[in-house]
Amino acid sequence: MNLSVLQRQFREWLTGEDAEAAACFGDAAAPGLSVHLNNYRSQLMATLADSYPVVRAWLGDSAFLGAAARHVDAVHPEGWTIDDYARGFPASLAVAHPDDPEVAELARLELALGLAFVAADGTKADPASLEHVDWTHAVFVIAPTLTLVPVTTNAVAILSALVDGTPPPAATALPHAARVAVWRRDFRPLFRTLEPLEAEVLAMAIRGRTFGDICDVIAKHEGEAEGPGVAGRMLAQWLADETVLGVHPDTGQRSVR
Repeated sequence: MNLSVLQRQFREWLTGEDAEAAACFGDAAAPGLSVHLNNYRSQLMATLADSYPVVRAWLGDSAFLGAAARHVDAVHPEGWTIDDYARGFPASLAVAHPDDPEVAELARLELALGLAFVAADGTKADPASLEHVDWTHAVFVIAPTLTLVPVTTNAVAILSALVDGTPPPAATALPHAARVAVWRRDFRPLFRTLEPLEAEVLAMAIRGRTFGDICDVIAKHEGEAEGPGVAGRMLAQWLADETVLGVHPDTGQRSVR
């Protein structure tokens, strides 16, 4: 039996408690295989618990550990690091709690905050470099840590309360679906619920649309007179938040005579 076959059989034992795979190692290996299986499952359970303390606080220990155990049974690690395993848990929670959408949304927010913390740093532009920008054609440099998380419930309010150690509100549906910006500034993950228009145009910026395109959309919503002021305030907010770091040098510069 070659090494690749042994590895495959060992994986089949760990991921599915495959009796035929275990038998290939002989009766004497049974106690050791059980130890490895316990360690494997314990590490995956610990990864989920470490990655989702807010979800655990919301569900309670029993419900959370039950959901985590079912996830371990159904979903096997595929990444090169065990930390990647936590990424699939929100989808499992959505299936497990179809009538409580705040559970999966809490998990998506908590995952996004964790990923923002470990994401690559970005370089903030020198303010002087923005003095001669052709804003109509400018395409923004987006912070590598930024992501937009869709929500339909008050998951943000629940998250904020649990992080602050205060009693969380009861779960409720939002009047309208929203998106939450999650990013990191310095060493601190941050989040902010966006108004619908800001969510729409920030998503455009992430997709690489120009500031001119963004201003056109804002003007259609706010009117030609109010549009430029609204666009300017949004851009100022993005630069202050550091969700937008600057302008791509080959898209937004104009010559100065």
